[in-house]
Amino acid sequence: MFEKHIFRAVAGATAGLALAIGIPLAASAHVTVTPNTADPGSYKSVQFRVPNESEAASTVRLEVQLPTDTPFLSVLYEPVPGWTTTVTESTLPAPVVVDGNTITQAATKVVFEAVDGGIRPGQLQNFTLSLGPVPEVGSIVLPAIQTYDDGTVSEWTATPAQVAADDTLEPAPVLYVQDAAPGDAHGASHGASPAPSATATEGGSATASSDPSSGIALGVSIAGLVLAAGAAVLAAIALARGRSKVS
Repeated sequence: MFEKHIFRAVAGATAGLALAIGIPLAASAHVTVTPNTADPGSYKSVQFRVPNESEAASTVRLEVQLPTDTPFLSVLYEPVPGWTTTVTESTLPAPVVVDGNTITQAATKVVFEAVDGGIRPGQLQNFTLSLGPVPEVGSIVLPAIQTYDDGTVSEWTATPAQVAADDTLEPAPVLYVQDAAPGDAHGASHGASPAPSATATEGGSATASSDPSSGIALGVSIAGLVLAAGAAVLAAIALARGRSKVS
């Protein structure tokens, strides 16, 4: 009988460890923009952080969609070795007045495409854009579409409101201007923020690094480890009791 108790306790420990490890990975493995705050009227340099979620396929394309109701007049990109970059200008759905000028065309998307390998499993890549002037709005949703070489597509396009209503949706990167960024109790900090650190690997990509959601992920990880430790203690107690009965 005591063997069944041991099995159940060990199973609980395994589940706790899976929770501790799996949830933080799921929480951080999505396309984000860093820094995620900007001042109205500024020209902001941001990085789109793209981790590879696949165990077998490589990310070979990233499309970043830009707003058409509050367009950026200037969109510049930093060249990435092994990737081509295309900035597409389109006619806006309706004319927009920016700094006293009526704008009918603007950059509507930026596409990065790999020419050599792409972002391999276990790697991430940063893509840098300079955007401006930043419009005087609450926040700017920047949908991103990630494509793998096996044809899989991850659409990081859900707005914060949509994610709040359905947390199974894939969140889009968001640049907060006048709205407070998540976790900022004192309002958005619009100063320059350091880019996430990363360790360079073969092919110009990088291994996993810090993430804006790392605080939440760490908390969940600690909770999972506590549960796992508790299950391990139960296993030890069950084993000790079983041995005492046998003796």
